Amino acid sequence: MRVTAPLSLTALAATGLLLAGCAAPAPVETEQPAEPTADGTFTLYSGRDEELVQPLIDQFEAETGIEVEVRYGNTAELGALLLEEGDASPADVFLSQDAGALGALTRAGLFTTLPDDIAGAVPAGFTSTDGSWVGVTGRARVVVYDGAELSADELPDTIDSYVTDEWAGRVGVAPSNASFQSAVTALRVLDGEDAAVEWLAALAGNSPQVFEGNTPILTAVNDGVVDVGLINHYYWFRAAAEVGAENMRAQLKFLEAGDAGSIVNVTGAGILNSAATDADALEFVRYLVSVEAQSYFVEQTFEYPLLPGVEAPEGLPSLESLLNPELDLSDLDDLATTQQLLAEAGLI
Repeated sequence: MRVTAPLSLTALAATGLLLAGCAAPAPVETEQPAEPTADGTFTLYSGRDEELVQPLIDQFEAETGIEVEVRYGNTAELGALLLEEGDASPADVFLSQDAGALGALTRAGLFTTLPDDIAGAVPAGFTSTDGSWVGVTGRARVVVYDGAELSADELPDTIDSYVTDEWAGRVGVAPSNASFQSAVTALRVLDGEDAAVEWLAALAGNSPQVFEGNTPILTAVNDGVVDVGLINHYYWFRAAAEVGAENMRAQLKFLEAGDAGSIVNVTGAGILNSAATDADALEFVRYLVSVEAQSYFVEQTFEYPLLPGVEAPEGLPSLESLLNPELDLSDLDDLATTQQLLAEAGLI
């Protein structure tokens, strides 16, 4: 059962050297890491929507008997709360909607290092580089376009081309949305701050159609109101599952691999330092990268599974083909500067 929590490793191994008269020194004794312990419950801060992940949590509780106390909220807000609470946080696990928040908590030193069987379950490029958090699902940035008026061949392959005069007034964006902000952050990381500022200025001066989120953009394109939009891939797949792909006017285009407009951001999870030896928290994060949980995300949310051997939703390009080796997802942590640049460009 879940409840809403209110707002509101450390021990270094010691060695000793014992000398007795002229005898040889005794063997060095190293303090062993504490064994994981379980009390049948742990607290989860979830930056993922309750509608999407609560069924999986219920499934985990039924299978393990472990009770999960969940606090739901916006990823950025929960990340900020964890930074404020620090070591006093009641949270044991943080489930994030994007890698940027996970990177910020890593830099603050709030996560413990995950066991190798969890940290190594996901291929490099879609998880942390230091075992501080593990990627759970992938979400590719794509262009959604009006298939009744345009073909994929007519569309540019790079994000820069969608801020030219040809696309003035024809592009739908959601500047206040976390996924859009992460994409802009990726542009800053990959191409530099000046390039990002230039792109945002060009976008703002090109009369973009501004929406609150990915779903309204998809709806507008599907209704023929907007020619193209920048969204995450799975929104289209969810809509297609409801009405049938053959009934979708909107279609998807994946941009050139390596382009900032085609990044694959990830959801992910980390364990707080205070729960380093919490067997229940460890069991949950381990469950997130199990075949069972990964299959759930494929079937219910249409995201990319990150566990090798689990097939992605039909119709998606391979995850490996979208990997950008130049991008460390933990580097997407500086959303504050991105939000400042968006404000300066007049987009939020």
